[in-house]
Amino acid sequence: MSPLRISTLVFVICLAAAASAQQSDGTSINNWSEFTRTNSHRWNPYEKTLGVNNAGKLTLKWSYTPGAQIYSSPAELNNVVYAGSYDGNLYAWNAKTGAKLWSFFTEIGSWIFSSPAVANGVVYFSSVYPGVPGVIYAVTASTGKLLWSYPTYNGSYATPTVAGGVVYCGDWGGRLYALNATTGALLWTFQSGTQIASAPAVVNGVVYIGSESNSLYALNASTGTVIWTYATSAQIQSSPTVANGIVYIGSDDGNLYALNANTGAFKWSFNTGGVVGQGTAAVANGSLFIGSQGGNVYALEAKTGALLWTYTTPGSVSASPAVANGVVYISTESPTAADNFFYALNATNGNLLWSYPVGGEQGSSSPAVANGMVYFGSGNLEEGTGKMYAFGLN
Repeated sequence: MSPLRISTLVFVICLAAAASAQQSDGTSINNWSEFTRTNSHRWNPYEKTLGVNNAGKLTLKWSYTPGAQIYSSPAELNNVVYAGSYDGNLYAWNAKTGAKLWSFFTEIGSWIFSSPAVANGVVYFSSVYPGVPGVIYAVTASTGKLLWSYPTYNGSYATPTVAGGVVYCGDWGGRLYALNATTGALLWTFQSGTQIASAPAVVNGVVYIGSESNSLYALNASTGTVIWTYATSAQIQSSPTVANGIVYIGSDDGNLYALNANTGAFKWSFNTGGVVGQGTAAVANGSLFIGSQGGNVYALEAKTGALLWTYTTPGSVSASPAVANGVVYISTESPTAADNFFYALNATNGNLLWSYPVGGEQGSSSPAVANGMVYFGSGNLEEGTGKMYAFGLN
């Protein structure tokens, strides 16, 4: 082969590699742009910097202390981290340095429990405050400028999901809203009966949403029409995870359920020994990972529910795991400060790779992993304090 052809081939390969690292809208595919990530798995298959061989070398790169606790799970996109706080602000930070880029203050300083969803240059989130209606917001990702807001019937702890130009978000009154992502115009609503704390999963034209009416619903994404419903024996605060034709959902009855995504037919269940709460399953490489308030992190075979390993923590596991490059990241919460840790576990065998003592700040925020960094928030409800953490390698 001639030198010219070799040079041309190398150039083409480099262009292909560069293109493969970008989404069609020009953003890096190694991101964590919403709670369940864009694949609805809480798994980042594109993270290659952090892994089993070096997770034990993680160090604190930066932290930020807002005016109150952070229960909002962070989103990361294009070198910016977004998360809300109970001080009424949605924050944007430089992902590498922690420098505050901007903040958006909600109406009357309503609490932000919601995790943000970032899509097409817009950040979507919801707010809640006792005695007043909640609000679903859309602000510009670059400056935090308000684009539109939509008042919900009741306050919203729920996290939005964006798919196909539509924002799906629930509220404390049990309504699920489908809004035009550009204008905020209402497309349809669905009434589940009681509170929705769950983040919707939208897959193949179906919206899956849990409700504290003890049920998981599958709805037509275009119309809100019910396709099927599955009832558990306690309320559902967990968000659904959908992978390989199966929808996984946790219930406060202590069980994780696996259902046929098309029909809602029962496939298997696993008892976690404690309330699952808002903990949501992560699915990666044929394995499923879930925590429970019983203090355990479990790895299961995703198809069958067979137990692969268990890791026992001294605290309660209310947050959802994040998985990237063979590592499971999870935080714990406990009234005893010495029992609050952030963990990195080997996804294959559950061995501890690394831990970081969070102390009095309980780790209720579910982590995000992207571009060689791990982000999560913490909060102390009694003291009204919190912090955003960012870990990476030196």
